[in-house]
Parts: sequence; structure tokens; C-alpha cells
Amino acid sequence: MKYNELTEDEKYVIEQKGTEKPFSGRYNDFYEEGIYKCKKCSKPLFKSKDKFSSGCGWPSFDDEIKGAVKKVPDRDGRRMEIICSNCDAHLGHVFEGEGFTSKNTRHCVNSISLVFDSKEKCCENHSVAYFAAGCFWGVEYYFKKLEGVYSVVSGYMGGDTQNPTYETVCSGMSGHLEAVKVEYDCCEITYEELVKYFFEIHDFTQTNGQGPDIGSQYLSAIYYTDDKQKQTAMKILDLLSDKGYLVATTLHNASEFYSAEDYHQNYYERTGKVPYCHTRKKIF
Repeated sequence: MKYNELTEDEKYVIEQKGTEKPFSGRYNDFYEEGIYKCKKCSKPLFKSKDKFSSGCGWPSFDDEIKGAVKKVPDRDGRRMEIICSNCDAHLGHVFEGEGFTSKNTRHCVNSISLVFDSKEKCCENHSVAYFAAGCFWGVEYYFKKLEGVYSVVSGYMGGDTQNPTYETVCSGMSGHLEAVKVEYDCCEITYEELVKYFFEIHDFTQTNGQGPDIGSQYLSAIYYTDDKQKQTAMKILDLLSDKGYLVATTLHNASEFYSAEDYHQNYYERTGKVPYCHTRKKIF
């Protein structure tokens, strides 16, 4: 993985586990709305809504973006170090039981380990991903639960027929799969996190459909929009293979996406039902 170039001061803190002087960092007394990302790899780490003033001289957060931070015993044997879960960059330390906020947790972070994206910039960073994992009702239902995802549309992708209908797709003659278009804010959730979640909400080892839904339109597939998405998906496929899974999911360059009929959109939200062939099973 290619990382951002660091200055000598940044290397001292981020790679050699140093500490910047208190009250000297850019983000110590800084409260704009946005997302704080890792200086080394740009992974989103903290949200501005979780930042508070502790008076310690370093930026303080009472929560992290889920899965973004790892906690490891510090080499001094007394404290708990926090590092980026993606690149292991040193961020600072975490303390509990101090009573600053209701969450009773303080992530004490070096400003130099962070880079900030304002709310306005984050809103510009909307990205798109396409996934097929069986009946699009259930896939849409689960992706809508993710923070950072602001739109999920059920539709069809991968076939040869223009403007396919549900009946045409179900016949198996058009070559399309039931798929979803996921629009998300990459300041809040990464493509890699979406791909991992995709594999956790369906049986990616099934070769003839998904659950009780049998047919070519229900196969598992990822449609990538660029080489970066392709490489990320391939990395996760390799991880699954290393875990012993026989993965049936295929990778394809994204083709034209056709939105499904209105009565397929927000199906479970409208009907009050729950998915019958999708559930989440933690893998990663």
C-alpha cells in the first residue's frame, strides 16, 4: 500500500512513537465540523462531534470511528497506545474513567498524526460502489444501516439488454444480476469497509444463487469503478481465501446500472418485513 510522504517531525511521532509538545498542535484548540484522518494513510479516524476540550494540551476524542483505531499495550507497560488500524501509525494513548464525558473515555491524540477534512469537503467526497449479493431487497436493507452511506438503490447490472425489466432479468436471458448502487461519503467510511461488510451480509460461497433464491440473477459479484476499487476487492478476496473460504464472488468492471422499478425500492422499509435470505455474520 502506498502511504503519504511524511516530514521528519511527522516520522518521529507517527513511526517512532514520539509525542509532540502539549498545546503546540494545530488541532488542540480546534472545533470545526468534519473528519480527522490518519496523516500516514488517510483513513478516517475520528469525527468532530466526538472531540472535546480536556485541557491536557492534545486533541481529545471520546470515541473513534468504528474499527478505525487499534489499542495495544504501550511499551512503558502502564498505558494503552492507540494506532491506526490500517497502517499502524502511532496516534497517541487512550484513557478511561476520567469522567470528562458520559462515554468516560479520552483518546489523547497528537495533532501531527492527523489531517482534517472539513464538513464541506467531506460532502464533496461522495463515492459510488456496486454490489450484487442475491435479492436486492436484503442487500439494500443492510447497506442502509451503515453510517456514511447516504443512498442505496436497487437495480440491475452486468447484462446486455438495455433498460431491462424485472421480468426480463428473472428470465435469466438478459444476463443482469440484481445489484445495488451504494453512494457513500469516503470521509466517513472506506471502500474497503464496504467490501468487508458486503461479504458479511450474504453467503459468498453459494454458487447457484443466494439462500432460497436460485438463478443467475442472484449470483454474488462486485462491480468496481476503477483500479483502486479492484485492487481493494482483490485484497479482501485473498484474505477470505487465506481463511479457508471457497469464494464464489466474481469481479467485474462496472457497466451501466439500471434502477429497478419503484416497487422494489425501500421494500422492507415500506412493508415492515425483514430480510429472509440475508443476515450479518462477522468475519473480519
